[in-house]
Amino acid sequence: MVSALRSRLRPWHALMVAVFLAGTAVSLWRAGEPLGPALVFGAVLRGLFGLVLFQFTVGNVWAYAVEYYNAGGRWTDLPFVLPFAVAGLAAAAALLVASDLALAAWAGFWTFVVVAGVVAVAAWFAVGYRDAPA
Repeated sequence: MVSALRSRLRPWHALMVAVFLAGTAVSLWRAGEPLGPALVFGAVLRGLFGLVLFQFTVGNVWAYAVEYYNAGGRWTDLPFVLPFAVAGLAAAAALLVASDLALAAWAGFWTFVVVAGVVAVAAWFAVGYRDAPA
């Protein structure tokens, strides 16, 4: 049973557990109050919320990279690099304007999502016209 479980677990799962534990620990550390059931429950909820945010952002970006590579692309291709570059610029601009790291990360992520979508649609059109009969 242990070996079956071990064969299904991947490093990604360990990273998710680490993110959850870190989020819970930081929440408890910031509380500055004596431990109690309500405080621990709130910290666990915040740790789970942090895990959901991590999975949603980092997980989706990682899935984008892996799927692009598995489809035959190279990680140095302009259509792959462009969403990362534009998102980095957007995050840097948001950080300069608002001086809020969380806001900059969120702006960078959503810029990445939008630019990746635009690149995907443009690639569909380009492939469709290239493969269309003359």
